[in-house]
Amino acid sequence: MTEERTMASDVAFTPTVKAIQSRKGSRGAYARMESQGGWATAITEELAAFIAVQTSIFLATANAQGQPYIQHRGGPPGFLQVLDEHTIGFADFNGNRQYISSGNLAENPKAHLFLIDYSTRQRIKLWGTARVVEDDKTLIARLMPANYRAKSEQAILFTVAAWDANCPQHIPQRLEAGDVAKALQSRDRRIAELEAEISRLKAIQ
Repeated sequence: MTEERTMASDVAFTPTVKAIQSRKGSRGAYARMESQGGWATAITEELAAFIAVQTSIFLATANAQGQPYIQHRGGPPGFLQVLDEHTIGFADFNGNRQYISSGNLAENPKAHLFLIDYSTRQRIKLWGTARVVEDDKTLIARLMPANYRAKSEQAILFTVAAWDANCPQHIPQRLEAGDVAKALQSRDRRIAELEAEISRLKAIQ
């Protein structure tokens, strides 16, 4: 009996998932994807560039009993940092001090990062493990965004096992307030320029 080759996507495509895919008709497409190399396991330059501009992310963890929890984390572009081709880190800003993610990771290191950019309608899913670092002030200082009004007593390091990019289907397009403000300012300047040109042309008639 031939043993099935282990693929990076097996982190999500368990035998049960594959059975459902087969029953619903999508297993063939995913099998072809796997035969062509499957999901990436290292952070590429393109993924690093995507990570560098994120301002809002979701970290999923689960406790020893399997109870899941999703935590939102946000900050200025660059708060989520690529440390090497397998590691992503961020300063865990002080919040309501419930420490649910910290407790979950102490019991179960498996974690998931979900990144979504509404302006470009792109999303990235990353599977891996994560750990909390409390006793490395140098690392925490390195991960703290410059001139950002927040405090952090710990960092979270996420080790990537596999990642996948989704299609933009059903993702609503939304723009950051700052980007909208810049676009409106540019429009208003252009209108002012055109109005000034119209006034100048009228004056010389």
